Amino acid sequence: MFSNRQSQAVLALVGAAFLFGATFVVVKSALDSMEPIEFVAWRFGIGALVLLALAVPRGRAIWGHGAVAGVALFGGYALQTAGLETTAASSSALITGLYVVLTPFVAAVFSRRRPSPWVVLGAVIAFSGVALLTGLDGFDLGAGNLLTMGCALAFAIHIVVLAHYAHRHPVIPFTMVQTAVTAALAFVTSLLFEGAVALPGREVWAALALTGIGVTAGAFVLQVWAQRIVGASTAAVVLAAEPAFGVAAGWVVLGERLDAAGWVGAGLIVAAIFLVVTRQRDQASREAEAVSLAH
Repeated sequence: MFSNRQSQAVLALVGAAFLFGATFVVVKSALDSMEPIEFVAWRFGIGALVLLALAVPRGRAIWGHGAVAGVALFGGYALQTAGLETTAASSSALITGLYVVLTPFVAAVFSRRRPSPWVVLGAVIAFSGVALLTGLDGFDLGAGNLLTMGCALAFAIHIVVLAHYAHRHPVIPFTMVQTAVTAALAFVTSLLFEGAVALPGREVWAALALTGIGVTAGAFVLQVWAQRIVGASTAAVVLAAEPAFGVAAGWVVLGERLDAAGWVGAGLIVAAIFLVVTRQRDQASREAEAVSLAH
C-alpha cells in the first residue's frame, strides 16, 4: 500500500500530525506534577540536545535569525502550556490551530497588503467555531482559552519570521537554534516567576521524553523529510489534521467530551484551517508553516 516514496511521505506526515495532536494530552497530564514554563524549559532543552546531535549550527547569521524565531516560539509554547492548566486538551488543540488562520493576517500587516477574501472567510468561520466551542452564554473564553489564543497569535508571528529567515539556512540546524533559545528563555522565566528549577521527577520523564525527543525532534525530522518529497503545500494540508488528533486524544485518554455546539464549533475550526491552508496565496508563509515547530 505504501510502496512508493510519496505514499511513505504522506504516512510520515500523518504520523507527525498524530504525535503533535497527542502532545496536548501528554502535557496537560504532566502539568499536575510540574509548573508550565518549567515543563517548556525541560522539553525544549531535551529537544535541542537531540537536534544538536543531528546537526551543528555554524555561522553568526543562523544564531541571530534563529534567536528571533526562538523568541516567538517561546511566546507560543509558554502561553499554550500555561493555558493548558485550565483549559481542556481538546480545546487547546483546536484553538492553537487558529495560528493557520491568523498567519495570513500577520503577514498582511508586515507586508502592508490586504489578506485574500478566502482568508477573511476562513477567519469568520474559525472564530464562529471558537464561539460555539467555548460556549455561547456571554462568550466567556476564560483565562486558559485566552492564553491559548495568545499562543496562536505568537505562533502566527513565528511563521512569518520563518518565512523571512528560514530559507537562508539548513532546516535542522536552524531549528536547533530555535529550540535552544526557547529552552533558555523558559529556564530564565521559570526561575524568575515559578521559583527554583529542579530536576524533574520520575512521573514526568515519560512526558518529557515523548514531547522533547518524540515530538520536538522526532516528529519534526519526519516532517522535514516528508516535505522534501511531497512539497510544502501537501505537508501543510496533512498537518492541518493535528487539531482533530488532539480532540480524539482528549476523548480517549482524558475522557473529555464536547456537547453538540462544541462539536459543531470544532468542525468549523478544522474546516477553516483546511480552507486557509488550501487557499493560502503567500508561498513563503506556506512553506514556513510546513516546517514550523508550532504544533
